[in-house]
Amino acid sequence: MAASVRCLHRLQATMRLAVSMVARLGFRLQELPSVLGRQLSCAQDVLRRTPLYDFHLAHGGKMVEFAGWSLPVQYRDSHVDSHLHTRQHCSLFDVSHMLQTKILGSDRVKLMESIVVGDIAELKPNQNKVREFQNKGSDVGLEVVDNALLALQGPTAAQVLQAGVADDLRKLPFMTSAVMEVFGVSGCRVTRCGYTGEDGVEISVPAAGAVHLAAALLENPEVKLAGLAARDSLRLEAGLCLYGKDIDERTTPVEGSLGWTLGKRRRAAMDFPGAKVIVPQLKSKVQRRRVGLMCEGAPMRAHSPILSTEGTVIGTVTSGCPSPCLKRNVAMGYVPYEYSRPGTLLLVEVRRKQQMAVVSKMPFVPTNYYTLK
Repeated sequence: MAASVRCLHRLQATMRLAVSMVARLGFRLQELPSVLGRQLSCAQDVLRRTPLYDFHLAHGGKMVEFAGWSLPVQYRDSHVDSHLHTRQHCSLFDVSHMLQTKILGSDRVKLMESIVVGDIAELKPNQNKVREFQNKGSDVGLEVVDNALLALQGPTAAQVLQAGVADDLRKLPFMTSAVMEVFGVSGCRVTRCGYTGEDGVEISVPAAGAVHLAAALLENPEVKLAGLAARDSLRLEAGLCLYGKDIDERTTPVEGSLGWTLGKRRRAAMDFPGAKVIVPQLKSKVQRRRVGLMCEGAPMRAHSPILSTEGTVIGTVTSGCPSPCLKRNVAMGYVPYEYSRPGTLLLVEVRRKQQMAVVSKMPFVPTNYYTLK
């Protein structure tokens, strides 16, 4: 019953969002079914399933609820083993729960720049940008892509993938993409990116070919399946935010230590959402900043209070876990600017006990993103 209620709440929220999109962007009403299809299935089946659901069960995946989807938290290997394998070799993650969309029409760049701070107009084709499509009757259109999405992450990911593609992956730098055939599955979009801090790709694959592609990748002994638990600890070691925990609609890019996302042209034009608040923050001290924390003892978790050494509560942990690579507890959280300098000693309350913590630079573990040689 509780799961059904949560599902209905998500459906209602999506309906409100869709109505808002119609009002703000002028989407045609006949386009809404494709937007809502996955949400509607939630009400019928309680939890949605990716095209790899049965594949996960067959490989020992322990399925849990995540954002309305049934996804593997781990497999037969422990979370720590999966984490370390990703850092040393490569792992395959099913991230098909992330909705894939195409923004269509002559005003697609204007639309995107009205809701994000990045410089969309200056992006090159296939550089983290939707493909060019002929406009079909409206200046802006939305198309939901029902592809599966597989993330192959780790230092040997490119080597593994190269065996199944004709394209030279050495020419595919970080945050760019290309459409190619992958292990016999045509129509795949391969993007060099990920959420682990390692080199890797995300492969948007037609749903009908998802199991074939996953099985082909697993034939290489370098590759193992990994779940949500390893994905979360990997992204935390890499200092990457999780929306809804480390950042949300109340967080500015400067507060979140994400000032690099602000395009130079857009800083000057001040034409992005929240510019009147955000641009001045770039030139002065903000009231709070997202920082990294390290501590010994019990691991820090989300919502743990952060205190000054005098015992005054000054902030809150947003994400935290033991680092499998560092063998220390790491976390992210927000503190006033004057406490954000690396090396600053603080206290964190864990299990009703205060323990020492130190503000640390992020990423906690060096990243290994690929760049052209």
